[in-house]
Amino acid sequence: MMRSRQRMAVVVRRPDGGIEIRSEPVSAFFRSKWARLPLGRGLLILWDSLVIGLRALMFSADVAAGAEMSFSGPLMWGTVALSLVLGLGLFFALPALLAIALDRFISSDWVSNLLEGLVRLGLFLAYLVAIGRVPDIRRVFAYHGAEHKVINTYEAGEPLSVERARLHSTAHTRCGTGFLLIVVVVSVLVFGFLGRPPLIVRLASRLLLVPLIAAVSYEVVRLAARHRTSLLAAVVMSPSMLLQRLTTREPTDDMIEVALTALRQILPVGSSDE
Repeated sequence: MMRSRQRMAVVVRRPDGGIEIRSEPVSAFFRSKWARLPLGRGLLILWDSLVIGLRALMFSADVAAGAEMSFSGPLMWGTVALSLVLGLGLFFALPALLAIALDRFISSDWVSNLLEGLVRLGLFLAYLVAIGRVPDIRRVFAYHGAEHKVINTYEAGEPLSVERARLHSTAHTRCGTGFLLIVVVVSVLVFGFLGRPPLIVRLASRLLLVPLIAAVSYEVVRLAARHRTSLLAAVVMSPSMLLQRLTTREPTDDMIEVALTALRQILPVGSSDE
């Protein structure tokens, strides 16, 4: 999947080896001045990315299943609801509960919140390692690597070809995996200022502050990507770049071809890849 300010495109390899393309304009609201305001733009873009990403997954599943079944409608929204509940429960509520259980042995608020953050990070890494062992997910991670190679090729101003893209890295500064790592770090800082409130307040704060933490994290990633050639940005993003080794794999040439096709769908009309 590729997305620009104007368009989004999803390109899928069909079971028969052909390529299926779905391309459409991005809502004009996300190109308005409101979508460029700090913090607010992060929330809007993240919500838009969630919706587009889910639709892309459903489209991919529909293409793979053919005419036998459809993953849209109630099944799609049921999947969204279940994923959100499991994600918030596993990565926000559970670490908070574990930290609360150990609070009687900890005298410092900051240490308690740091422990909670480390548990959250440990669960996140364990989750990535576990799903990375599933063959179908490994294939998804290889397509993820293909997306990064193609974007790196484009940003380097090189011809958009399989041969050139193959030479580039599978890591990218604006990767969603890196963003999630920044979310974990920012959550430790934000929650640290809240101290150790009662159980209900602590759990509620973890859930209610997710949008704010995500918005701040987006600004950090955006700033680092803008200054990616600086030493400070490289240091800040280095854990993110290393983490991408868990969520990307070296793609095959046919995967790179799919990613190139998706990128061409969102390039401005008349642009050249030569």
